[in-house]
Amino acid sequence: MEALRTLLPGQWMEPFWLGLQILLILVAAFVLQRIVARGLSRLGDRYPLPPELLVPVRGSLRWLIMGSALLFVLERLGVSATVLWTALSGFVAVAAVAFFAIWSVLSNLLCAVLIFTVGPFRIGDVVELVDTLDKPGVKGRVIAINLLYTTLLEVPEAGGTLVQVPNSQFFQKAVRRWRGTEVPVLAQDTTGEAD
Repeated sequence: MEALRTLLPGQWMEPFWLGLQILLILVAAFVLQRIVARGLSRLGDRYPLPPELLVPVRGSLRWLIMGSALLFVLERLGVSATVLWTALSGFVAVAAVAFFAIWSVLSNLLCAVLIFTVGPFRIGDVVELVDTLDKPGVKGRVIAINLLYTTLLEVPEAGGTLVQVPNSQFFQKAVRRWRGTEVPVLAQDTTGEAD
């Protein structure tokens, strides 16, 4: 209150107008977001658009409107829009490079979670990754599953060595599986009893 008393009669109007402008920007952004959401809802009612399409579009437009409002508010407070865009674009570029650099690791981690939860195979099962139907792939008994690799002990006729297969490969190729103690079906067996 003491600071307001020390202001000259015309000086208190400047912060008032700045606050009013910020409030108007936020209200306009909120109203625009509501109009866009209502328009998308009407569009979805009028045309047979799936909700799986409308929900991300509505969310993206909401973030775009509110982000633009934030930029306008920061500009009114004296922050340069050029500096903000430079910082934002630099951050996005670094995040994109980091994301692509660790994509294979993230893919293997996600696939490990899927292997643990869905259970397409277990430790002790014999699995074969099929490259093509006429060419045999990696085949062995699963002896370990970790967050990045599944370790297979190759069948004795293939050499009996340990092979570490990235977990994502089990979701990119066809997989033949034989449970636990079942004997793998040989190529000349035509009964089709493979699990």
